[in-house]
Amino acid sequence: MAQEKQTMANPVVWFEIYVDDINRAKKFYEAVLGVQLDNMADPTGTSMRMASFPMQMDVPNASGALVQMEGMKAGGASTIVYFQTENCTEEENRVVGAGGSVMKSRMSIGQYGFITLATDTEGNVFGLHSRK
Repeated sequence: MAQEKQTMANPVVWFEIYVDDINRAKKFYEAVLGVQLDNMADPTGTSMRMASFPMQMDVPNASGALVQMEGMKAGGASTIVYFQTENCTEEENRVVGAGGSVMKSRMSIGQYGFITLATDTEGNVFGLHSRK
């Protein structure tokens, strides 16, 4: 018997951006996105350090955290997290001043809006997305 497929409005529930210097990375994302990241308790009881992006536990959108953990290096482009913005040009203009770099300046993705690709202070690639 074939298994019935579930449909989900937003299947992404969490993301993690691995960093080498959590304080530097936290400062970078706070400066670019204009949000405050909150330090989190280590859920594993090891030496993991985490700083979460703003989140509401009862809202079905994805949130996530910066994670500094032994054995998990920062950098590379195996995963790209896109942050929703009102107009990605504004956040793009803050990337360099916060210590990162812009890889691809604001570009159209057709009916889906616009994106910017940038690199943070840890060498991680991330995206900024806006509808306008």
